[in-house]
Amino acid sequence: MSFLEGPALGWFALAVVAAIVEVVLPHFGLIFAAIGAVGGAVAAAAGLSLPFQIVVFAIVLTLSLFLLRPRLMRLRSAAPGVPSRTEQLTGKDGIVTQDIDPLVGTGRVNIGGEDWAARSADAIPTGTRVRVAGADGIVLEVRRS
Repeated sequence: MSFLEGPALGWFALAVVAAIVEVVLPHFGLIFAAIGAVGGAVAAAAGLSLPFQIVVFAIVLTLSLFLLRPRLMRLRSAAPGVPSRTEQLTGKDGIVTQDIDPLVGTGRVNIGGEDWAARSADAIPTGTRVRVAGADGIVLEVRRS
């Protein structure tokens, strides 16, 4: 039996569909199903029964998941991402435009002509000069200059 006949063709089609879905919606999940389906196709081409094909599929899927996923995740996390706009503001000075109240979590600052939500460990009144110490998402962490 070859890859172009019977159950082997079905396993191979499953592998192709899973790979296409992984490319379109990458989440490092379906690629392992595609690898397992290739294992199932090889088992079918070798003439093994359907229960053995399913066992081969499950074993190959599990092995690929545990052996390849950590490596792929390291590669993905090592790739440079898109820098956020707030990273560029760290160290810049600005003016408080709305009182920063750490108890309520409110406050706004103007940095380089742009208005930003801000917070601080200390209460800071409107008009005070501040320096951006960091950011949590789009909220700037500021301190008095």
